[in-house]
Amino acid sequence: MSACGYHVAGTATRVPPDVKTIAVPAFKNESLTFRIEQQLTSAVTREFLERTHYRILPDSAGADAVLKGTVKDVRARAITFDINTGRATSLQVQVTADVKLEDLHTHKILFSNSNYLFREEYQESESPAALFEEDKPALERLSHDLARTLVTDILENF
Repeated sequence: MSACGYHVAGTATRVPPDVKTIAVPAFKNESLTFRIEQQLTSAVTREFLERTHYRILPDSAGADAVLKGTVKDVRARAITFDINTGRATSLQVQVTADVKLEDLHTHKILFSNSNYLFREEYQESESPAALFEEDKPALERLSHDLARTLVTDILENF
């Protein structure tokens, strides 16, 4: 039965056992969204620290592997409207990134996705006088979701 091809979820890994330290330098930002790369880098670093045994560094000096990311695009679009006013009531923000994990010893790419796509929906404030923008908290939630999924994708070889 050992050759049946099944394994317990979470036990397979893309990362070789000799990788003990992963560098997560600041993501690059090719979008027009201010500081989104900082949010994503911080969220990914935090996720690695909370869920793994790897030592995480801000640059590749002394690291066994490096995770590089580029935010390619950030878009927001209305998805529902108030039928009386025509005003957008809920929006969706979408982030597209290019991520790559490279083993610095072998220069083998351990994980790569050039079109990593994440979406988050949020409600617009119904009162224009409230001046409360929900897009920033939505980007924060999206950053956490992207980080959680990215770390899972890297750790689990499915």
